[in-house]
Amino acid sequence: MTAGTGDIEKAAGVLRAGGLVAMPTETVYGLAANVEDTAAVARVFQVKGRPPSHPLIVHVAGAERLGDWVADVPDTARLLAERFWPGPLTLVLRRGPRVPLAATGGLETVAVRVPDHPVALALLSAFGGAVAAPSANRFGSVSPTAADHVRAELGDAVDFVLDGGPCQVGVESTIVGVTSGTPTILRPGGVTREELEAALGRPVAVGSASGVRVPGQHPSHYAPRARVVLVEPGDVLAEARSAQEQGHRVGVILPPALADAPVKAHAVVTVPPSTAAYARGLYGFLRELDQSGCDLVIASLPAEEGLGLAIANRLRRAAGPRPTA
Repeated sequence: MTAGTGDIEKAAGVLRAGGLVAMPTETVYGLAANVEDTAAVARVFQVKGRPPSHPLIVHVAGAERLGDWVADVPDTARLLAERFWPGPLTLVLRRGPRVPLAATGGLETVAVRVPDHPVALALLSAFGGAVAAPSANRFGSVSPTAADHVRAELGDAVDFVLDGGPCQVGVESTIVGVTSGTPTILRPGGVTREELEAALGRPVAVGSASGVRVPGQHPSHYAPRARVVLVEPGDVLAEARSAQEQGHRVGVILPPALADAPVKAHAVVTVPPSTAAYARGLYGFLRELDQSGCDLVIASLPAEEGLGLAIANRLRRAAGPRPTA
């Protein structure tokens, strides 16, 4: 933890004054605004270039504050909050009157979580309210997992960057809808499906087309400047060689099984054998390949179990169709 007490008090003051603070969490850095200040919330959308219909996640200091921001707390939500908060789990519940529709994309539901980072929790406690905090980057681009990523991408558009060191989870929170009787994963993330099922004692569905609007559902998201192409693990080397021969500056995200294989490419990063380490490093890998000048990234999907489900989700979005405008 690199931010001191003075930094946290300064950041809290910026929030009270209607400013924007880049704050660390265990997942990625968030672009925080006082959720009750609609002008500050509107500025979050403007700085990110985010469509106003895309809801923001509201961050609170503790599970005991949940009732301040939602209309009701079902037993399932209470159980999950007790088990996973603070932590990389977001619950979608009915919106309470203190949360403006500007923060929810016009929805009567609100996404809420308690971050598991000492700097974030200290800021929320010092501020005394809740913040709306999507990732601190331009909409659709690679999420920031270090303070320098925020500074490089958003610059002076952020009033204060609160440096809490590198993020330890590295992919965004798992979003679970709990407004109905059946909890559903709306976005996989730092809490795994298996962990949720163990806590609830029943299967949990992954709602790929649930119809519920939540962060991270845009077809192209988490994307580097380079185009991302996904292939089967066994085809990575041949695809990279072919693309390189066609004149592309190819970046390769190499599966662990091919760690010692010779690769014909402009730049190579090798996936760690641990999925936790892969999740922690994923966005850094994409940034590294961009910075090395690659125009094409070849990658394969990990097994979709544990954190592999979230990694695969992010890679699919990174490889999604880009806006043509």
